[in-house]
Amino acid sequence: MDRSGGTRKRAVVLVWLLGAGLIAVAIGLNISFIVVNWRTGLLLLVGVISFAVLIGGLALNTVFLIREIRKSEQHDAFIHAVTHELKTPLASIKLYLQTLRQREFEPEKRRDLIDTMLEDSDRLQQTIDQILLAGKTGAARRVDNPTDVDVSDIVGECVALAGRRHHLVDGEVRLVDQIPHGIFVVKGDREELAAAVTNLVDNAIKYSGARVRVGVDVARTGARRVAISVRDQGIGITGQELKRVFRRFYRLPAALQSRVRGTGIGLSIVRAVARRHGGRAYAESSGAGKGSTFTLELPLKSS
Repeated sequence: MDRSGGTRKRAVVLVWLLGAGLIAVAIGLNISFIVVNWRTGLLLLVGVISFAVLIGGLALNTVFLIREIRKSEQHDAFIHAVTHELKTPLASIKLYLQTLRQREFEPEKRRDLIDTMLEDSDRLQQTIDQILLAGKTGAARRVDNPTDVDVSDIVGECVALAGRRHHLVDGEVRLVDQIPHGIFVVKGDREELAAAVTNLVDNAIKYSGARVRVGVDVARTGARRVAISVRDQGIGITGQELKRVFRRFYRLPAALQSRVRGTGIGLSIVRAVARRHGGRAYAESSGAGKGSTFTLELPLKSS
């Protein structure tokens, strides 16, 4: 992967140098053309137009090539991450099954092994569900056959699920305030909304580091909208990265350096779900090391 990354970096530099060289040559030729033919108005006009078209084409081609190289790099990183997320639990399950077949264990030890396999199965199922949901929500169309969804229900369920999944039992993930049922109701797909909130909470936990402190808040914003905000005290996000975190396959450099597990599609799913429900998703952070807040904002059901 390091060798592949170095090759792509060299390709980006080569494309930039080639594009810059071609643009410099084009500028030199067209300036020479204009200087030589400045007395002839028609030729001057043709030269200026040709110059503008040529420079524009070269610039667009350079930008396109660099964008495609970066997309290819992100796609390869996604394939690598998904492969790891699928192979690791499968290998673990296979190992424990072989162990159970070859040896006899006490009932308590046997239950522990089975519980571990079930956890690996859940992790495997979660990865598969993420990939399927990413495909389903890829197009920013509205939800078919929306139903009434109580925000308090899905938020409470997602917080409880995250605590169990990450073995957090001391209130590391908590609701800032208890939300009465029926106060915040939206029209949409319950499964998609639950997946979006789960992604936000899981993301906050993963990027919190050793000290997990995640708060989930639900509040009205404006007359007819509700915001689900997930705050952490983790690695934080720089201003430049805030513009990119919701892109598909994008992962924070700090996450790659610290080897935080992930596929790079979780936040893109959150944004897609928000758009399909007529809402929006956005992130806020004071900078690296200062935590972050991710918000899913949705329109409330009309009375």
